[in-house]
Amino acid sequence: MVTLTTLHWIFLFYVLVVIVVMGLRRDPLIPCILGILHIGWMYTGGLGGAIQAVFNALVVAGIEFLGIIVVISLIVAMSKVLTELGADYLIMRPAAKLMINADVAFWILGFAMLIVSWFVWPSPAVALIGGIMLPIAVRAGLPAMGAAMAMNIFGHGIALSSDYVIQGAPTITAKAAGLTSGDVVSASIPLVVVMGLVTSIIAFILVRRDIAANRAAHDKERQQYENKNQKSEITALSYVFAFLVPIAFIADVWAMLTYDLKGGDATALVGGTAALLLALGSVLKYGVESLEKITDFVRDGFMFGIKIFAPVIIIGGFFFLGKGELSQQILGKGAPGFLEDVGLALSNAVPLNKAAVAVIELAAGMIVGLDGSGFSPLPLVGSIAATFGTALPDLNVATLAALGQIAGVWTGGGTIIPWGLIPVAAIAGVNPIELARRNFIPVISGLAVTTIVAILLM
Repeated sequence: MVTLTTLHWIFLFYVLVVIVVMGLRRDPLIPCILGILHIGWMYTGGLGGAIQAVFNALVVAGIEFLGIIVVISLIVAMSKVLTELGADYLIMRPAAKLMINADVAFWILGFAMLIVSWFVWPSPAVALIGGIMLPIAVRAGLPAMGAAMAMNIFGHGIALSSDYVIQGAPTITAKAAGLTSGDVVSASIPLVVVMGLVTSIIAFILVRRDIAANRAAHDKERQQYENKNQKSEITALSYVFAFLVPIAFIADVWAMLTYDLKGGDATALVGGTAALLLALGSVLKYGVESLEKITDFVRDGFMFGIKIFAPVIIIGGFFFLGKGELSQQILGKGAPGFLEDVGLALSNAVPLNKAAVAVIELAAGMIVGLDGSGFSPLPLVGSIAATFGTALPDLNVATLAALGQIAGVWTGGGTIIPWGLIPVAAIAGVNPIELARRNFIPVISGLAVTTIVAILLM
């Protein structure tokens, strides 16, 4: 039987502080650093060892996340080259032509956002889809608010919570849960499908009701978009890359399926493809000047990647103390995995069941996601899943971790909190508070149904 020491209780205290701070919409980096420092001091018995533990935690987390940081940065850099080439407009144009009415526009806009977000993440996709396809959708009769809902739900919701191509979210969750990203990806598929179907269908019904109830206002809004045309310098090179880029990434997906590439191997394939397309596009567009231009693109891409992951590295460094293998790299040989031990203690002291742990995982993901970052909850929900996996030996840890990932990303990634969906609201020209209110019923309904399905699958 595991005995919880003072260190375990100190760790749990800081976990509670982190959750409370994030629930108050504040960044939890200082509590995480203080937690590592305090535990490091208690474990090593000296201030020097504690300070080293803080640095070690950040290095360990940075190493764990480095691959995904690089691939995301390269993809963002590549997307900037596509914009310069005008290829982004050509890639989107065929889908835009299919928008013949509001109903079709909602689904075309949503699925376009989903596909693009899988490959370049939602933040770059917002600018791409919003700038090219959103005006066309509004001209087809879809209200700007409805367009924003579609972009939110399919991009920051379905795409980011699944993250099947780049695999940033499942990688972070899996690292904290002691699993592979492939385990989390596989377990998430039925949950993502259920969440996506329930949320998007309810949102579509609400948008249709809004159109029927406010036709005059929407007609006026549509007229304002009539004269907004996409202007882009299109050259032969634009057409070449509009064809080459989709083919390259489709080939990546084919290779993943054919050769069973998962996790780091799949990420490396996507990242390498993005790097080659970035270099090729820069050379063909700028010639000799590409030697300097590509530096600007790469710098912008890595600034985006570090901006996203900098807080996650510190948060992850703290929660990695919960896993024995990583805890020893931070504190030294023999260090316990604090959350793993807590899980064993819970299994002996508290009668847990799958329904209870699913609700706890859901609540943790949503509460921590209130800070407006979809990735901040992932180290916590992964650690909690591993903890309950220790307490309940027959529990499907991957499914529980996937549920927490979905809850955290849908909440914090930008669907139901105003401070998390400002980019979409801004490009659609709608009020972010109103957009969050419109998304609330579909998203909460989806989370409720998805939790029930997760309980059945665990």
